[in-house]
Amino acid sequence: MAVAGGALAGWLSWRSADGSAPRGDGRALPAAGAPDRAHGRTDDRPPATARSTREGHLSGRIVVIDPGHNPGNFRHSADINQLVDIGTHRKECDTTGTAAADGYTEAAFTRDVSQRLRALLEKEGAKVVLTHEEGERAFGPCIDERARIGNEAKADAVISVHADGSAEGHRGFHVILPGKVESGGADTTAIVGPSRQLGEHVVEAFARATGSGRANYLGGGTGLDVRTDLGGLNLSTVPKVFVECGNMGDSRDAALLASADWRQKAALGIAEGLRAFLAPTA
Repeated sequence: MAVAGGALAGWLSWRSADGSAPRGDGRALPAAGAPDRAHGRTDDRPPATARSTREGHLSGRIVVIDPGHNPGNFRHSADINQLVDIGTHRKECDTTGTAAADGYTEAAFTRDVSQRLRALLEKEGAKVVLTHEEGERAFGPCIDERARIGNEAKADAVISVHADGSAEGHRGFHVILPGKVESGGADTTAIVGPSRQLGEHVVEAFARATGSGRANYLGGGTGLDVRTDLGGLNLSTVPKVFVECGNMGDSRDAALLASADWRQKAALGIAEGLRAFLAPTA
């Protein structure tokens, strides 16, 4: 997909100078304490494949990875239901996320893919910050804090990793882009353009790496969805997108998300999209 090079160059020049749960209100959630079946350890970090190891190409770049939700959220409903300001309105601190029919949770999936993605990016020289680590906190962080972590890190790009919870038959992945918001403490004016460029690169690379199709239930087949109701995007001051890697509500997509081999491909696709955005000549 063609990307406007001038805007990207301008963003990178500026940078060198210086949880919200998507589409989750109707998701079926696992029972409290439900196990995350035998889908592999979330701290499993296999070595990068040969085509992903381009040492040094992301040297000096800062990437923040935001694993959607937290496996402990379901034990802290009162805490995650507290409202926070996302600029346009107030919204819950976080949600539990969705789950596949067999109990494999979105939070477990996002943590696993995020760890794999970090390994790939660090191999290429990027400085990587995660919004939360395994065992670091009992719940959260809240969606406003997730945005603040990326802002304070002065990230060149932020990726929020998710899986959707739509209906059976709704298949494929999509990338959520920030819409223009100027309300309260939120102003996405400066990041709408570069975030779209980041999202377009991720869509192309993710499709190549995973073999998955763009979502057949939104985005008109583009794999892109613009939203203004997500605090993690509204409050960001740096380029940021959400990647909905597949639909846990569809049995065929859920089988892919449960595969460690496919999760590695997902991480590789996101990494390649980031590289195209941050180091286009690499």
